[in-house]
Amino acid sequence: MSQHIEAIRNWVIKGKRVEAVEETKRALAAGADPAALMKDGLIGAMSVVGQKFSSGEFFLPQMMIAARAMTEVLPVLKPHLVGEAAEMRGKAVIGTVAGDFHDIGKNIVKMMLEGAGYAVVDLGVDAPPDKFVEAVKREAPDFVLMSALITLTMESARRTIEALAAAGLRGGVKVGVGGAPMTQKFADEIGADFYGADAYECVQACDRLLH
Repeated sequence: MSQHIEAIRNWVIKGKRVEAVEETKRALAAGADPAALMKDGLIGAMSVVGQKFSSGEFFLPQMMIAARAMTEVLPVLKPHLVGEAAEMRGKAVIGTVAGDFHDIGKNIVKMMLEGAGYAVVDLGVDAPPDKFVEAVKREAPDFVLMSALITLTMESARRTIEALAAAGLRGGVKVGVGGAPMTQKFADEIGADFYGADAYECVQACDRLLH
């Protein structure tokens, strides 16, 4: 691993936004391969962050600041990516379900996905089933990801899956659900393709299902 890549990776893991951006600019000026900076620097960093979060070494604040550092580097890097390297691995439509206004968990999943090379269409909070349906028609994503942070709004995820089925779109997308009250059992019950206990698990599930 080059010195530049290692430095970018370490700055992102530590959540040092300014340092990560400056190191990326230096790396590009020195002729570093943008695709390698993306793959081994940013995606590599977020993979480490996800593992640390899953193992309990990192908590939510560390995960958030690392993800924010990564999202600040992306605009610097993207104009330099060409051809295959610029292509996204997949596309996801993400939103917090109807009646729920929590967005921290959703935002972390979004940032983690972007760091892993996915295009993400964010529907925001309190997104009703028809908003998901419209987005799937418009964007043709690989995944529909729904977050619910309170028990009362979990049923909105079920209604969204039903709406996708009624519109004839369910077979074309993989549906993932997550959030504090969600469980694997509930995901199975409403017909979701997977349940993610945290952001890292969600990205891993998307990677697995994409291939």
